[in-house]
Amino acid sequence: MRKFLEVAGFLLLLQGVGGLVHEWTGWFSLWTLVHRPDALEGHEVFASIVLAVAGMAVLIASERAAKK
Repeated sequence: MRKFLEVAGFLLLLQGVGGLVHEWTGWFSLWTLVHRPDALEGHEVFASIVLAVAGMAVLIASERAAKK
């Protein structure tokens, strides 16, 4: 379970940071998911920040789960 949480947290963090980099520079357009759904039109930066924060939270949770 710990390994799954680590991978999921890393992917969420990567998508969030990649989405922010894509919004600010235009790079990483092929592998970021935030700019693809029409429902997030105009809210890409907010969604990327939420993904990055959620990724950090899952990574922290995986570390705490490992201690128990």
